[in-house]
Amino acid sequence: MNAVVALLKRETELVIRFRDTLLREQDILRSGSSDGLTEVNNEKLSLVEFLNQAGTERSRTLSSGGEPTIDMQAWFSAHPQEKESAALWEGMLKIAREARGINELNGNLISVLHQKTSEALAILTHSQADQSLYSSSGQAAMSTGSRIIDSA
Repeated sequence: MNAVVALLKRETELVIRFRDTLLREQDILRSGSSDGLTEVNNEKLSLVEFLNQAGTERSRTLSSGGEPTIDMQAWFSAHPQEKESAALWEGMLKIAREARGINELNGNLISVLHQKTSEALAILTHSQADQSLYSSSGQAAMSTGSRIIDSA
């Protein structure tokens, strides 16, 4: 097995682990519980670091001029014999796109949960103006917060 194939296999394994971690995060978010989110977040951060290192190592290995990044499609065009590497690359990109979609969905779930939590806190802390009392003229009256009847 050549070095490029080995690097791409390792990088693909990391992308799969990252995608699976995002799926675990999604399960936790859907449950409405925060139990386990800290662990999952730490794992995601660790995997991102490993993925960055793997990408740097791949670029360093494939680059002839020491460029920090390399255009993989151009590299494959210049090395048409690297069919196994090209197949691994395409497979990894497919998994990475799937992970991006899962991450976007998780972000949406977090936004919805944040909105619901904010609404609940607003209700519990009476941060919204209470328009449930009426004056003797029948018009809505703001609560003063100073009378027992205002908080009823």
